[in-house]
Amino acid sequence: MTVRTCLPWPDKRLRTKAEEVTEITGEIREIWNDMVDTMEAMPGVGLAANQIGVMLRLAVVDGSAERGRAVKLANPEILHSSVELREHDEASPNLPGVSAKIKRPRAVTVRFINEQGTVDRKDFVGIEATSVQHQIDHLNGRMYFDHLSKVKRDMLIRKAKKLNG
Repeated sequence: MTVRTCLPWPDKRLRTKAEEVTEITGEIREIWNDMVDTMEAMPGVGLAANQIGVMLRLAVVDGSAERGRAVKLANPEILHSSVELREHDEASPNLPGVSAKIKRPRAVTVRFINEQGTVDRKDFVGIEATSVQHQIDHLNGRMYFDHLSKVKRDMLIRKAKKLNG
């Protein structure tokens, strides 16, 4: 288990759609474990594999107060989204020092392959719903700031560049 380095924006892998996972292997489980360690070290509530340069559709999410309850997802796909939206301050270790308020569905139902290699589904609500949607965006080559207007997005990126050299 290792804390991995997050790719710095604008690495092109952050704009590339990740590849489907065909089976859950020991290597996949190791990647997931590294992702949990990396997420905890930030600290954060989720991480997508392409954020650390692994171009597979893998994500981890843990919005629990006590931590240690990470949900490990392969090939996550949103089946249903609530009509009710929730606004949350989102950020990314790939573009440190900045964040933005993003509105997303308050609850989502997600289908994914779990650690045992079987297709599973889970309802995510609140911070975990926000996080799983944020991770799926990453896996599709999108960043949270893509939900902002062009003006707000450009201001956010300029501010991050100033902060990060």
